[in-house]
Amino acid sequence: MNVSQISNQKLFGKLLRFPLQFIPAETVMPILQGKLRGKKWIVGSGQHGCWLGSYEYEKQRLFEETLTEGSIVFDIGSHVGFYTLLASVLVGTQGRVFAFEPLPRNLLFLNQHLQLNQIDNVTVIASAVSDTCGVTSFATHSNSFLGQISSQGELQVETLALDELVNSGQIPLPTHIKIDVEGAEMSVLRGAKSLLSSSHPTIFLATHGYEVHQQSCQFLESLGYCLKAIGAENIQQSDELIAYIE
Repeated sequence: MNVSQISNQKLFGKLLRFPLQFIPAETVMPILQGKLRGKKWIVGSGQHGCWLGSYEYEKQRLFEETLTEGSIVFDIGSHVGFYTLLASVLVGTQGRVFAFEPLPRNLLFLNQHLQLNQIDNVTVIASAVSDTCGVTSFATHSNSFLGQISSQGELQVETLALDELVNSGQIPLPTHIKIDVEGAEMSVLRGAKSLLSSSHPTIFLATHGYEVHQQSCQFLESLGYCLKAIGAENIQQSDELIAYIE
């Protein structure tokens, strides 16, 4: 059931959400539906849709249909770990998940979720992903989903390029990559051009803004990827897409 799709501007949606405000932020709830049903989740770490199991419902279901046991998944911009947990369940004991997240607040909840659920097939990498390895400024936001690399940022974070990590043997080639990095999509893709060209992992990509959306689509198509919109009729109407090789 996609509870998150019910508008919060309508009376029913307001009534449905009203009791949620009284749940203490530190409460640990079982996730109610989907492949993560029964897993433990800290209510105040993110949206209520996470423990309700309806967070990004269509994308979540496509993620479940696409990943297989034994997959190697990079979760880039893992936030507090919803897709990290989901990937860890889907890939099973033979698979592996690498979760990249630079923001200390999010890392705290991410690691707590892994500990609460006794997850042992996930490696957390406390860095932002870009096209170079180094240090950069990162802008935080009152909404923890909206932190991003920015020259005006007040936080200094480490940056890593996927090609350099793979070429140095620090991490294996991925079969799937999820990218949600609030505008830094092209930096992530440029820093992974070699592995994208050679191993063609399936990519779940969220884009932020018209220009970066166009650039990301053109870049992936130049590497031979087919693109399909998630939650919209076509690529130009969607800021969520899946990229794959036929």
